Amino acid sequence: MNKPLKFLLPILVTLLVTTKVSAQSSFKLESIDPIEKKFSKAKLDSLGLFLEQAGSSSLMILVDGKIVYQWGNTHEKLLVHSIRKALLNSLYGIYTNNGTIDTTWTLKDLGIKDIAPELSSLEKSATIADLLKSRSGIYHNAAAVSEGMVKNRPERGLHRPNEFYYYNNWDFNTLGYILEKCSGETIYNLFYKHIAQPLGMAYDNKYITVTDPGENWEIPDVDGFYQYETSKSRFPAYHFRLSTRDLALYGELYLNKGKWGDEQIVPEQWIEQSTKPYSLTNKFYGIAYGMLWNVLIPNENRQTKSFYHTGTGVHMLGIYPGSKLVLIHRVNTEKHYTFNKDDFYKMIAMVWDSKED
Repeated sequence: MNKPLKFLLPILVTLLVTTKVSAQSSFKLESIDPIEKKFSKAKLDSLGLFLEQAGSSSLMILVDGKIVYQWGNTHEKLLVHSIRKALLNSLYGIYTNNGTIDTTWTLKDLGIKDIAPELSSLEKSATIADLLKSRSGIYHNAAAVSEGMVKNRPERGLHRPNEFYYYNNWDFNTLGYILEKCSGETIYNLFYKHIAQPLGMAYDNKYITVTDPGENWEIPDVDGFYQYETSKSRFPAYHFRLSTRDLALYGELYLNKGKWGDEQIVPEQWIEQSTKPYSLTNKFYGIAYGMLWNVLIPNENRQTKSFYHTGTGVHMLGIYPGSKLVLIHRVNTEKHYTFNKDDFYKMIAMVWDSKED
C-alpha cells in the first residue's frame, strides 16, 4: 500500500491490524541482592540518601530483568512529560509493521492541515519519517510547547524537510493524530491494548480531554489526557501518567528487543531502525536523536549503543543493552519540586559509580 486511503475506510484499516492482544502478563518484577550483579550496597545507600535530599520521587535499576535497587514510591502514577514520545515509538513500530502506516507518506498524502498560518506546499512534503526524526522543517506553533522550545524554534520556511533537527512538539503531536486517524482508535486505547495489557501494567486507560487550560491548572488524576490549545494548533498533545514500575516494564520490553515472553510485540527491526543516530545533538557527549528516542553513540567511553528519553530534564527512562540495564528516575513534577538538572546528572553518575565492574 503506497498511499493512504484518505481515512475513508477505517473498518478496513482496523482489519489490517494483526498484532495479537495477549492476556495480561503474569511477569513480576523480582528483586535480587545487588551484589549478584556487582553493585555496591554502600554506594546504593548513598544514592538513596542523595535522592531523598534532592527531592526525587522514585528510582529503579534493573539488570537482566531483576530489580537490583529501588527507592521511593515506584507505584505512584506521575506525568511522564516528554517520555510520551518514547511510548509512541512502540505503537508506530506495530502499525508500520502490519501495513497500516507507511513512513514515506507525506503530509499532503495524508491531508494534514493546521490552523492559520496554514502549512505551505513545502511543509506538506514532509514525510512521517521526517516527523519521527523531528526533522520536518515545520515550525508551526503547537500545544504543550515550553519556553525553551519557543526560544529555539526557527522561523517558518527556514529549512526544508529532513534538512535540520529541531526538537519539535508540532511533529510529535501530529504523529499522535496521524496514528489515530490511520488506526481508527485513540492513542490511549492502542497503548492499553498493545502494551499495557500484555506487559501487566497498572495503567488502566482512564483518559480525558483538556481544552485551553489556564496558567495554574492542575494535572488531572487520570492515566492520560489530551491537551488542546486551540489558538496554537488543531493537534493536541497526548499526555501519559505512569508509575515507575510501568516504565520499568516498558524499558524491559525494549531491552528484550521488543519481545515479551513468546510474543514479539514491537518489531526488533523497528527498534533497531528507530534507535539509529539520525541527528547529532551533542558532539561532546556523543548524543544523537533517532526516531522518538535519544541515542548514546558508541565511543571510546562506551562500546555499545544505548538509548533513553527524558521528561522535563528530571524524569528518565534509559535502556543500556550492553549492561543489560534499565534505569528509571521520577520526580513529582505535578507539585512544587526542587530536583534540578544538576541533581539529574549527579544521580546518573552515582548510579554508574555504584556498579563495581
